[in-house]
Amino acid sequence: MAEDPLILNPNGGMPRLLEIMRRLRDPETGCPWDIEQDFATIAPYTIEEAYEVADAIEREAWDELKGELGDLLFQSVFHAQMATERGLFTFDEVADTMSDKMVARHPHVFGDEDREKSAEQQTRDWETVKAAERAEKAQHGTLDGVAVGLPALLRALKLQKRAARVGFDWPDAGHVIDKIAEEASELVEARDSLSQAEIEEEMGDLLFVMANLARHLGVEPEGALRAANAKFTRRFEGIEARLAAMGKRPEDSTLEEMDALWNAVKAEEKRAKPDIEIPE
Repeated sequence: MAEDPLILNPNGGMPRLLEIMRRLRDPETGCPWDIEQDFATIAPYTIEEAYEVADAIEREAWDELKGELGDLLFQSVFHAQMATERGLFTFDEVADTMSDKMVARHPHVFGDEDREKSAEQQTRDWETVKAAERAEKAQHGTLDGVAVGLPALLRALKLQKRAARVGFDWPDAGHVIDKIAEEASELVEARDSLSQAEIEEEMGDLLFVMANLARHLGVEPEGALRAANAKFTRRFEGIEARLAAMGKRPEDSTLEEMDALWNAVKAEEKRAKPDIEIPE
C-alpha cells in the first residue's frame, strides 16, 4: 500500500475508484469473491443499490444519499471492469456513450434549437429522439426496448405509455375506472370457478389496469405504492406500540382490537397534521 499513492489518496476521485476496482479483480492479488463474480451475479446487487438510493430520497435521508449513490456508482464501475476484461468496452466508453446520448437528446441546450418551449413539448421531442435511436437498433415495434427486467409495475406503465403514443389508449380516466370494475368482477368470479393459474392471470389484468389509471391521473404508481407501504408500516407499528403498552402482542389481540387501534393511530396523525388531509 505504501507504493499505491492513488489508492491512498482521499481525493483521488474516479481514477482512484477505477484502480481499486481493477485491483479487486486482479486474478493474482485481488479479492477471491470479486474475482468470481460475473454480470449475472452482480446484476441483483445493482438493482438493490438503485432501490436503496430511491429509499434514501424517499426518506429525505440526505446524509445517507451520498453513500448510497457511491454504492450505485460502484456497481457501474464493477460492470465496466468486467467488460474491460472481456474486451467489450471500458468505463470511459460508458461515460462517453452517456455524454453523446445526452447531447443528442438535448438539442435545445447543446444545439441550435429554441430553448423556449414547454416541458410537454420537450417530452415529445425526447420521445421522438428515443424512437429514432430504437430504429437505429432495429427496434421497430412500438414496445421494443422496454426492459423485461424492470419492476412489473414500472414496466406496465412504460408499455402503456408506448402504446398510448400510437393512439392505443382509453380517452379518459373514466373509461379506465369502468375497466377496473370489469376486471375486479372477473376476479371475484374466478375465485370460485377457475384454477389458481387463471386467478393469477385475472389478478395480473387488474393490476395492469390499475397502473393505467395511475397514468391517466398523473400519478407515478411505484411512488404511490411506496408511500402506501410506508403509511401501512407506520400505522401498524403504532398498533404494536399501543399493544406493547398494554403488555400484549399482535398475536395476543383480536382483529377488532387492532382495527380500533389502527383508527386511533390514524386519528392521531390527523391531529398532528390538522391542515393535511390524511388518506384512509
